[in-house]
Amino acid sequence: MTYPTFNSGDVLTAAEMNAVGLWLVKTQTIGTAVASVTVTDAFSSDYDNYKIVISDGVGSTIATLNMTLGATATGYYFGAIAMAFATASLTSLNGTNTTSWSRAGIANTSILNGEIELFNPNLAKRTHYNGRYVQTITTGSANISGGFLDNATQYTAFTLTPSTGTITGGTIRVYGMRN
Repeated sequence: MTYPTFNSGDVLTAAEMNAVGLWLVKTQTIGTAVASVTVTDAFSSDYDNYKIVISDGVGSTIATLNMTLGATATGYYFGAIAMAFATASLTSLNGTNTTSWSRAGIANTSILNGEIELFNPNLAKRTHYNGRYVQTITTGSANISGGFLDNATQYTAFTLTPSTGTITGGTIRVYGMRN
């Protein structure tokens, strides 16, 4: 299906509007030198699945971003793979019943980024995710991760925490995926 195009002054039909797949739900600006950022009112019964985009901003040092849902601090399972730019080597990481999902994003002194697809966060089902980020330094890597949270809790908020140091600036955008 070809995506719709709109011009200034167009009257949009219900069919055209219903064809839109992602809707911006929340935009959160990251403060200065923060040890974590919580995004409230991010998930609701309006959507089953969400896309979270972390962009701009910087870290005080090289750090991965850990993600938690609500106040839950146990039951996170994940796996991650990184492909290094300089050596083309693969490294992997996994977590079983941890306190957060690791590698939801990346920060260093020149970037802050991440992209997360989150499934079922506001449903009484297990929440699972897919994540991607690129560490944009010559010794960096491209990374993918995925996992689930072993409970059936309904969440409305999430927190991102750097593995070390702080993060400054940038934006977190949460999009609902049309059901």
